[in-house]
Parts: sequence; structure tokens; C-alpha cells
Amino acid sequence: MNQNRRTTLRADKASLETLEREARRRGVALTVLLAEAVDEKAATLRAARRPRVGLGRSTEGAAAAVLASEPVAEPYS
Repeated sequence: MNQNRRTTLRADKASLETLEREARRRGVALTVLLAEAVDEKAATLRAARRPRVGLGRSTEGAAAAVLASEPVAEPYS
């Protein structure tokens, strides 16, 4: 079930006017555009918080410490 919550918004007048014009152009209420903006920002924040850790398994028995100690690239000469 999708639950909505009401809140008060404080924003720059010019920004709100831009969104109001876009809402009129689309034929939707300003609240629809504001909800879209909130959803997009929340999705961006959630994606940024995802752990960036990889899990793997060696099929040849090589230890992670051994693999991590090997140079990734050739030394600069």
C-alpha cells in the first residue's frame, strides 16, 4: 500500500514558478511534480548509500590476500 504524507515546503519563488509552469504545460497539479522531484531525490540518495563492496569466490583456491598483493598495473618507467 502506497502511503502519502503531507508536509510544508519552503523553496525559492523562481524555482516554484518554474515548476508551476511545467505542471500547467503537462496539465497536472503542482503536487504531482513536487512528488516526482522528491521521489527522484530519494532514489538518488538511496543509490549513493549502497555499499560498494564486491563479493567473490576463488575457484582455484587462491587466497584474497595473495590476489590483493599483486600489482594492478605495470610500474611506471
